[in-house]
Order: sequence, then C-alpha cells, then structure tokens
Amino acid sequence: MALLGGRSVAQIPNGYYTSAEGKTGTELKSALHDIIKGHTSISYANIWYAFWTTDNRGNGIVWDMYSNQTFHLSTDQCGTFQNEGDCYNREHSWPQSWFGGENQTTPRTDLHHIFPTDGYVNQKRSNYPFGEVSQATYTSSNGSKLGTCATSGYSGTVFEPIDEYKGDFARALMYMSVRYYGEDSGWGTSGMTNKSEINEWAVDMLLRWNELDPVSQKETDRNNAIYADYQHNRNPF
Repeated sequence: MALLGGRSVAQIPNGYYTSAEGKTGTELKSALHDIIKGHTSISYANIWYAFWTTDNRGNGIVWDMYSNQTFHLSTDQCGTFQNEGDCYNREHSWPQSWFGGENQTTPRTDLHHIFPTDGYVNQKRSNYPFGEVSQATYTSSNGSKLGTCATSGYSGTVFEPIDEYKGDFARALMYMSVRYYGEDSGWGTSGMTNKSEINEWAVDMLLRWNELDPVSQKETDRNNAIYADYQHNRNPF
C-alpha cells in the first residue's frame, strides 16, 4: 500500500490493513478509521511515562523536534519556564483547542500526535497552524520558525518545523483526521482545519512534507511502540 510510506511490511501485524486494500477516497478514509478506531486510551499523566518508550533518543534523553536543547526524561518535565531549554512538555501537534480541549479525553491523550518538546518553543507555537514561514518573528535553536505564512491558501501566522521533521508532523495530522473521522461533533475549527477535516491548502502542503521527509526509523519505532505497549492501534501513514 502506497500510503504506508515505504515502512517495512514485516513490522505491520499480518492482515492489519486488509479491509482497506483496493479502496480510495472517502471509502479508504472510512476503512482506515474503522481499523484504527477504539484504541486503548492512556491517562494524561501516563503520557510522561510513555515518552520513555516512544521518544527516547537513548540514555533517557528526550527526542525533541522543536529545539536542540538536551532534556532528560522525567527530571526535566515542565513545570514553569521562562526560556528555551528550561524544560520539556507534552505538545499536541493537533492543538487541543482544535478538538475541544480537556473534555475530549481520547484525542487529548492520543500518543500518535503528542510529542515531548521544549516548553518555551511549544508555547511559541501555541495553537497556530503548521505552515511555511515567509518572515520569522521567532526561530528556535534547531531552526523551527514562527511567522507569517508563505504557503498558498493561507496568510495568517504559522509554525514551521525543520525539514527533518516535517513528515513526522504531516503524518501525525493525517492520522488525526482519519482516526476521528465521523467522531468530531464537539470539535472546533482553525486556520488549518474544520473539525477533523484538514483544509485543502494544508492537505496540499502536508502531502509535500510527506514526500520531502519520508518515514524514518524513529517514526517506525514510535509507531510500533504505541501499537504494542499503549494504544494497540497504528498510524497508517
């Protein structure tokens, strides 16, 4: 299946995507939703513990995609912060305000879109859409940028991760759109989304990001860990 981004088929449970084979468009989206829905939810507090498996560079060092700071799992959790490098927190790449906040407990704890990131940079990103920045008002230590959107179709403020991780975030957002397809009655809108649907300009951009930054071993390992140890569902992208 092309949508699997070249991931080794041996790592996918036998028959996991069989019901989606041969489908396209809305039928494919519905079939994938039915495969990955109803996952096991963990508590919000347990996200911290899951990071030990999902986002550990080795020796308990946080794999942070927003900065070049070094954080140690558990000991450097936020807390309060004033500057980049103070601590790391739980970044919802699909911001909580887009799906209704704390009352929506399932997407709020869905590890497939939650990553440990520098708390200060996370705050800068806020709930702005992802996009491509024309003129940065802020740049993090690894080159992530906040600023005016240069991507055709949107002219507001956006946050742009570095090229190395653009695909990671693209596939996380595409996962969310499919996982909560038809389960978004309490969700809101944003410059990038309408409930669980991603706006056309953003779909085009995310597909480009998906091609620019193919699935890495980091992502494959993360997907396997979330499936095996926590939620028992996979990101099909």
